[in-house]
Parts: sequence; structure tokens; C-alpha cells
Amino acid sequence: MIESASKYLSLVALLVGLALVWLRPGQEDLLKVDTVISSLLKYEAKYVEENQPRIAVGYGACKDLFVTGSHMLANVSFPANPDNFMGVGDEDQLVRMYGFFFKAGAAAERFVHGQELWKELLETGLKDTEHRWGLGGNAPVMAARFAREGAKVLLGAKLSPGLAEWLPEGVEVAGGDIESDDVHLIMEYKRNEEWDGVVSPRANRFIIHHDLNNPMVSSLEQFRQALPLFNPQLLVVGGLQMMDNFPFREGERLERILLIRDQMVAMDQDTRVHFEMASFVDESLLAELTEHIIPQADSLGMNEQELPNLHSLLTKGEVTTMADSNPRIAEVLDQMREVYSILSVDKGTNRPVTRIHLHTLAYQAILTAKGSPWKNTGAAAVKSSLTAHRHVCADKEVKPEKSFLIMDDSFSTSKEGGRRVPFINTRPLTCWEEEDLGVNICIAPVLVCAQAVQTAGGGDNISAAGLVVQI
Repeated sequence: MIESASKYLSLVALLVGLALVWLRPGQEDLLKVDTVISSLLKYEAKYVEENQPRIAVGYGACKDLFVTGSHMLANVSFPANPDNFMGVGDEDQLVRMYGFFFKAGAAAERFVHGQELWKELLETGLKDTEHRWGLGGNAPVMAARFAREGAKVLLGAKLSPGLAEWLPEGVEVAGGDIESDDVHLIMEYKRNEEWDGVVSPRANRFIIHHDLNNPMVSSLEQFRQALPLFNPQLLVVGGLQMMDNFPFREGERLERILLIRDQMVAMDQDTRVHFEMASFVDESLLAELTEHIIPQADSLGMNEQELPNLHSLLTKGEVTTMADSNPRIAEVLDQMREVYSILSVDKGTNRPVTRIHLHTLAYQAILTAKGSPWKNTGAAAVKSSLTAHRHVCADKEVKPEKSFLIMDDSFSTSKEGGRRVPFINTRPLTCWEEEDLGVNICIAPVLVCAQAVQTAGGGDNISAAGLVVQI
């Protein structure tokens, strides 16, 4: 009996030893990632949207021209004085600004002021042997994602007949035709890409454009006429960063913003309204949006740069230049709570915010008001996480060998007095209630794509995927 037990223990010891040899550091990480993927996929499968929600999305559209940043700045040294500017006035500003955001691994979007400079940049981009075209604009990208997830969609945008063909089935367009689409030049860079010894901490993009159609929100009137008959369950407002630094006539921008506000106000209370944040650099524009647009939204979507921007404007009255590209969870949760506390107050003329979705490289965080109509908050965080990977990798299958985690092994729920929450591979989704604020919060890790194919449009796909399971 003792001899048998001894043999058994020896066998166990041998198997453990072999496992330790087999699970070298890299393979341990792979096993952890594989476990997380399996857990997230099982959770996603439980919440498949079988209805066909009606979602209206505005405004604008464009063609995205994807190029490598290294091609655009070939034979150009990393700038001695990288800096941030309101827009792109010349090539020197482009180089200094690209370097500024490249070094931080942060996304940004800027208007190119000169027509000739814009033509030259487009010509340079088209010479990139790796260039490719894609459907662009916050609204069309979100509309396409909604449609792929089974929704019936009304898109408010002016499109050329050729660009309209890029939309998937299930998307109806209200806005009219145009002969020539606006073009956005997406200058992409990879994680750990090197430029004169400066290494990018993550894959990202710097977007430049010279839009003449989108800043005017020219589809607004036709979109407004189509909304009553379409009767949406959700209205999504986005693309307003195109107004940033555009040369409007005096008072023209505010005039268009107020018309958008009126459209949001006109929505039935049963129709929820979501505002998708973006890269805003003009403080006066963000102030106008904070005064007129954000108070009419039930839900807000934003990334790790946009949350501190909104938080700073609401609490300090100023816009931030740039924030941490991989912020700690405790810090962003505190910012989300403060933003929610300010915007959830019912003043009688607004829609109190009942949902905030933060999407970052490392994790998805969704806050919803208890008792609000937003359902399946955990499923939304999981869906957003998996969509982030699928979009950036351009692969529907989530593969361990293409994935890695940068979310910490544990996190605190607040910088002050928060509780420490461990990361559990078999239960990667973490949700809890906060009675004092009356909210539910869910956090899911993102399986970061190790072989990034595309980063532009990531936030739009992520946000749309999260919304569609919560309607």
C-alpha cells in the first residue's frame, strides 16, 4: 500500500516537473491568454442579439487612405522639438506633431489648412506601395458594425455612389449623393517601431484631412427628415471632431451644433441617445459640445485620451494636451465617476447620462446607472473587448499566438480607499455595484493584437459592438 502510494507520488512529481519544463515563461503566458480567450468567448456566446434593433447614426463619411507613417516621412529625422499644434499649417508642423504623438503612442487627428499642402501629402500617400483604401468616418464605420451585428441602420451621410457600395447590407442612407468624397490620410505606425532611436510604445495612427463636406454636417437636414419614419431605438451622434479647426464663418459652427442639439432633443424619451467622443483640440469647440450636445446624450463613448479631456473641461474648464496611453484602472474609474456625477444630474432640460463606455488598449470599462434601460453591461464589455482584437488584427478568429495581455494581475477600484481586485484567468470579466453612486461597473481585459493590421476605426467598432447588446 505504502509502495503504491510512493509510486503514485513519484509519478505526480514527475508530471509536475515535466509541466514546469514545458511551461517556459512564453508558454505560460500563452496558456494564460488561451484561458482568457476561452472564457471571454463562452461569455460572448451567451448573449447573442437575436432581435433587429433600429439604430440611426450620424454624421458624415469619407474614404480612408491607409499609409505607413514611415513612408510619409521617409528620410526625415525625428524632430528635435516635437510639439502639438491646433492643425497642420506646413510640413514642419506635420513632422513635429507626428513625432509628438508617435513618441507617446497616442492617436490624434488634425485638419490640414493649405489645399496645395494637402494635395502634396495625398500624392505622397498614394506612392506608398502598402497603401490601401477603406470606408471611413465615425458614423459609417459604426453603422457597418451595427449592421454586421444584426441591427437595422439609418446612416446620416452624403456619399458618392462608389463609397455607398462599400456599406454592408442593412444600412439605409439619408443625406444625398456627392460627386467626390472627403479623404482622410491615416498615417499608421506599429508597436515598437523605431524612428531615429525613438520607439513607439504601441501601435496607433495620426490622421490628417482637408474635409470640406463633413465639417458642415451637410447630411443633417435629410437625416432629420428620415428619422421619424425610421423610428430608431438608439440615435448615435459622432463625427463632430471634423468641425475642429475648420474655417467657419462667424457663428456658423455654433449654428450647426444647435441644429444637431435640436435633433437630439426631438427624440422620444424611449429613444436612447449616444454621443461618441473623438480627438478634439479646439477648446472652444469642446466647450460648445459640452454645453449643447453632451447634455442631450444618455450615453457617452470615449478612449483613454478623450476621457481626461472631458474630465478636465468639466472640472477645470480646460483641455488636456495629451494623457497616458495606458492609464491605470483606478485613475480612469475615478474620472468616470466624477464625469458621471456631473452629467447624471437631471436639470429638467437635459438627458441625464446613464452610461459611460471607456475603451483603452488594455481593457474595456463600462459604467451604467442602476435601474436604467441599459442591459447586459458585462456582455457589452466582453463583446467590446473581443471586437477590439478582431478589428485590429483584421481576423474574426481570436488566436492566442496573436494576442497578449497588458492588464495588471490586479487593480484597485479607486486611487483612494479602493478595494484590490485580482485578475482571474478563468473569470476575466469583473462587475460590481456601487450603492453610493447608484451604478454598475464592468471591466473586461482586451486581448491586444500582437500583429496589428489596422488601428483606425477601432474605437468606432468597439463602441458600436458594446452598444448593440445593451439596447
